Parts: sequence; C-alpha cells; structure tokens
Amino acid sequence: MYLLQLKIPNLFFSIEENEVWNSARRLILAFTVSILFCGAIAAVIYWKKIRPYLSKLYKFRSLLYQLVKRDFKAKYKRSFLGIIWTILNPLLTMLVLTIVFSSLFRFDIENFPVYLLSGQLIFSFFSEATTLSMGSILSAGSLIKKVNLPKYIFPISKVLSSLINLFFSFLALIIVMVITRAPFSWTMLLAPLPILYTLLFSLGVGLILSAAVVFFRDMMYLYNIFLTILVYLTPIFYPISIIPDRFRFLVSLNPIYHFVECFRTVAIYGGIPTLWQNVVCCLMSLASLLAGLYVFYKKQDRFILYI
Repeated sequence: MYLLQLKIPNLFFSIEENEVWNSARRLILAFTVSILFCGAIAAVIYWKKIRPYLSKLYKFRSLLYQLVKRDFKAKYKRSFLGIIWTILNPLLTMLVLTIVFSSLFRFDIENFPVYLLSGQLIFSFFSEATTLSMGSILSAGSLIKKVNLPKYIFPISKVLSSLINLFFSFLALIIVMVITRAPFSWTMLLAPLPILYTLLFSLGVGLILSAAVVFFRDMMYLYNIFLTILVYLTPIFYPISIIPDRFRFLVSLNPIYHFVECFRTVAIYGGIPTLWQNVVCCLMSLASLLAGLYVFYKKQDRFILYI
C-alpha cells in the first residue's frame, strides 16, 4: 500500500507535466508562426515605404563602399599577418574547441571539426555584424551632426564589412574539409542562400541595436552577455540530439539554429534545404529586417539629441 501511494502521485505528476509542456510547445510555435506570417504580410503592405530606403542607399552607394573599405582596412591596420587572421582565427578556435570537446565529451558526430567550424562561421558572422552595427551610430556621431545623409548607411556598412570577413573565413572551412577529406558536393554552391538569410536577419537586429544603444548605452554590455548565452543555446559544438525531446522545440525558436542547419545542409551534408527550412529562414529574416527598419525609422530623428 505504501509503495502504491508513492507511485500514483509520481505517475500523475509525469502525465500532467507532459501535458503542460505539449500545450506550451503548441502555443509558442503557433505564436511564432503567427508573428512570422504577419511579418510577411507587413512586407507586402509597407513595400512602398521601404522603397525610398533602397533608392537612397543606391544614391549613396559610393559612400557605402568607402565606409566598408575603411572598416575592412582599419581592422587589420598595423597587423603583421593582416587579412590572414580572418582565416587563422576560426581555424585556431576550431582546433582548441575540437581538442577540448573531443577529450571531455564523446559526441557521435561525423567529422566533428567540419561540423564545428560550419556552425561557428554563421554564428561569428551574426555576432560580429550585430555587435559592430550596434555602435555604428555613436561612432559616426560627429559626421551625422555635420552632414545630412541616411543614417542607416552606417549599420549597413558594418554588416557588409562582416560579410567580407565571412567570405575569407569560408576559405578556412574549405581548408579543413580538404585536410579531413570531407566530401565536396555541388550543393555547396547554394551556400549563399543561408548566408543571405543570416545577412538580412543580422541587418534587422543591427538596426534595432544601433537605435537602442543611442538612448540606452548599457545595451552594449547586456548584448555581450546575451551573445554568450546564445552561443551555448545554439547547437554549434554539440548535436541537437542531446537535448531532451520536450525541450527541443525551444531550440527551434532560435533563428540562428535554423540558419546554421540550413548552411550545414548545403555545405557539409550535400543536401538541399527543404521547403519548410527555406520558409522559416525567409520569414525570420524578413520579420527581423522589417522590425529593424521600423524601429530605426521611428527613432532616427532623435539621434542627434543623444549622440
């Protein structure tokens, strides 16, 4: 009787807990899909308001080119190895993490160095692009006060300079694939697609951060903490299979996870992203970009009062 009394409450709690998690999962996923769907509709409705941004960007394309060129040169100024660090940095980071995780953990991942580096490239691009964009308005404060030009050109230039760094870092992935004798597939030619998704998403986040930090400087420190947490919440150096099934849907709410998986599909798995993968990545990118443009547009006129 005593054992029976112990088992009944435990069994009841287990069933109740599963029902709660299943309900929460359906609710969160439904909410996420609704937000993404509304974002896609908003993109169509507000296209006329977005077009002036594109026309001004084309008008100031020479300035954008000079800003990107300046940022790229400044990063490696007075460095002995210069641009080679763009390739060495991901290689050395991958080497250290491979040694650490191969010794401490036994993940069943084929060609772990390639798996690790492919995820690291996408996450590092997002991290660098958004971090640099965040301080772009503050660093260009003196120029903004003197010259009348579209302010969003500064965060865009930071994202594009990070894109150039990603291109050279991609060479590091090819080097590792050659060394580890990983198979190459024609689907690697589709790699620009997930990179484009990540680019648009990073630009949207960068626009929001660049506007927010003007009014709230502590955002810089908070965002660095957020990135530290996010890198561990994204399956970069571990497989998603180690996450319990009931918590796995939380990972699916992480946009970077979808971009990383889409990139791995074409770059190292030799596959083509499914329709669902493309829909999710596309909607997340557009939702982020639209939100970034909206926030930046609403706040840009007040920048001059705070920079």
